[in-house]
Amino acid sequence: MPERYFVIFCMKGKQMYKVLKQEGRAKRAEVTTVHGTIQTPVFMNVGTVAAIKGAVSTADLEEIGTQVELSNTYHLHVRTGDETIKRLGGLHRFMSWDKPILTDSGGFQVFSLAGLRKIKEEGVYFNSHIDGRKIFMGPEESMRIQSNLASTIAMAFDECAPSKADRQYVAHSVERTTRWLARCKTEMKRLNSLEDTINKDQMLFGINQGAVYADIRIEHAKRITEMDLDGYAVGGLAVGETHEEMYHILEETVPYLPKDKPTYLMGVGTPANILEGVERGIDFFYFVYPTRNGRHGHLYTNQGRLNLFNARYELDDRPIEEGCGCPACRRYSRAYIRHLLKAKEMLGLRFCVLHNLYFYNTMMTEIRDALDAGEFAAYKKRKLESMAGS
Repeated sequence: MPERYFVIFCMKGKQMYKVLKQEGRAKRAEVTTVHGTIQTPVFMNVGTVAAIKGAVSTADLEEIGTQVELSNTYHLHVRTGDETIKRLGGLHRFMSWDKPILTDSGGFQVFSLAGLRKIKEEGVYFNSHIDGRKIFMGPEESMRIQSNLASTIAMAFDECAPSKADRQYVAHSVERTTRWLARCKTEMKRLNSLEDTINKDQMLFGINQGAVYADIRIEHAKRITEMDLDGYAVGGLAVGETHEEMYHILEETVPYLPKDKPTYLMGVGTPANILEGVERGIDFFYFVYPTRNGRHGHLYTNQGRLNLFNARYELDDRPIEEGCGCPACRRYSRAYIRHLLKAKEMLGLRFCVLHNLYFYNTMMTEIRDALDAGEFAAYKKRKLESMAGS
């Protein structure tokens, strides 16, 4: 039988983390925020520029069971501008979404825009990927942008070092990320106290880094735990290491993060990755695969992935997956959606993205139900076997 216990921790103001059930390291929990309660484990749906790619609206997100939307600080800063969004009432009002929003800090761009940036102690100097103009972002700037956006959860500004970077570089990078985190915490406390701040209950999650060096990861986890933040993420994975290396890092690191705070695995999210992450104590996930793959006609089902561009589906009048409750499967056939994709009709992309997001959101519901029933290990085994080949 799984261990059953309750942990309630009032983080600040209107925030609370409550573990309802535990099976091994896997946790069934809920996070109460100013924008509603998040049931975990949860998969956040990615809307980088306050929109889900594939013509999916926030009304659609409500229909397919999305709990948390994720947007990006850097991209919204360079276009349309965080100050403009603040004048319009913040990101929730701007995109007509009343549930939780997590904003990425812009730190990943330090890694992904490697050819356009210079990292210094004060922060990072970018050249915009849109028009080439010079941009500076440091911990204080990232916090101010996220405060203007008024997201539910703000991520600390960090550097995501390459997974195979040499040990000395990683150690120095982690030290700087720790100093940046302290500056983020100080600045967020100041911003949340200002009269014109839209969301005075904005939460701050710190990020554990250390590439594939378990000892650096563990020491960093210990240090950031002392800062008593609202939640903790494991970053810098799925950037070149093997799945086995990633799972090893989670096994080594997560036990040193607080048990009474939510844990978030950044940028990782195949169905198998999620199941393995849940087993190792992760609460929050996100990844672009459901939307990116959907836009290319690659669809997730409980029997594995299928590619609708394959000629075998030309006369297939079945839904994408029998029994699926997504808007596409309830009404349309594989043949019709394949026709839309071949004709380059946006509707085809939209149906595929909606299906994939619904599949992910439904899988998270199944995971939570399995944890509630004390049957996660059995569920994980069945799911991986049924999806073999995905």
